[in-house]
Amino acid sequence: MDRLGAMAILLKVVETGSLSAAAKQLGVPLATVSRRIAELEAHLDTRILNRTSRRLSLTEAGRLYVEASRRILEQVEEAERSAMGVYKDPKGQLTVTAPVVFGRTHMIPIIAEFLAQYPEIDVKLVLADRLLDLLEADVDVALRIGELDDSSLVALRVGAVRRVTCASPTYLATHGRPQEPQDLKRHICVTFDNLASPAGWRFSSPNGDVQVPVRSRLTVTTAEAAVDGAVAGLGFTRLLSYQIAREKRTGRLEVVLAEYELPAWPVSLVHAGQQLPPRKLRAFLDFAAPRLRDRLQDETTAFQS
Repeated sequence: MDRLGAMAILLKVVETGSLSAAAKQLGVPLATVSRRIAELEAHLDTRILNRTSRRLSLTEAGRLYVEASRRILEQVEEAERSAMGVYKDPKGQLTVTAPVVFGRTHMIPIIAEFLAQYPEIDVKLVLADRLLDLLEADVDVALRIGELDDSSLVALRVGAVRRVTCASPTYLATHGRPQEPQDLKRHICVTFDNLASPAGWRFSSPNGDVQVPVRSRLTVTTAEAAVDGAVAGLGFTRLLSYQIAREKRTGRLEVVLAEYELPAWPVSLVHAGQQLPPRKLRAFLDFAAPRLRDRLQDETTAFQS
């Protein structure tokens, strides 16, 4: 059995949503498509597609096999293009994931430039404040903030972000500016539970890290909501520097206790580290990494001013 050919047919069936539509696009008889799928299922000794009179859907085994098949066929195409000396115009779909606010603030502008320079590459940007498994989610490259636990990933560091405590000028004028972390016990806070515990915030000190209990009047599940709450004068919030960059620049939020901040978190572009990375991935890393470094450095400089 031509397994690569069968994989290509399977991907076309998934893309079009039916055997007949795949046969039409491929220019082969419907019976051929049906037979190749049946041969593939027999070879794997498992069902790939659930068939009903109305629609096709992938089984769990089928979903995993389709993801693997897509990567394999891309690598085969890449190897053939390299062997034939075709080194221009990388193409295909590139899936990128990043945290929500970081993606909107930094990735969208870079991706817009990238798409203009590489017209044969399409990008799917998945914005999520949770870590996605690159293989399971079929992601080519991820923007990760923080120390990396998965040593199997290849990481390209592009900068760092601070963990900052801030409040609105109105709140500070009314309630005072804390001089040390323990002063927060007398204040109210807006907590973003993805970043810090609603019960207490950790700070650095000459004697080591200290945990300061805080009174959380409002707990939210998005960084945007935490920013809005702090701007509205609901107290202090703790966020990453890029999440409040606009509000700091416009004077709607002010950073406090900067000398007690925990060490900055690294920002990295990570990928699975295939032996033969697709050219679309190499093109994106080469394009995005220096631009991210410049943007994060500019942001750091702005925070120091």
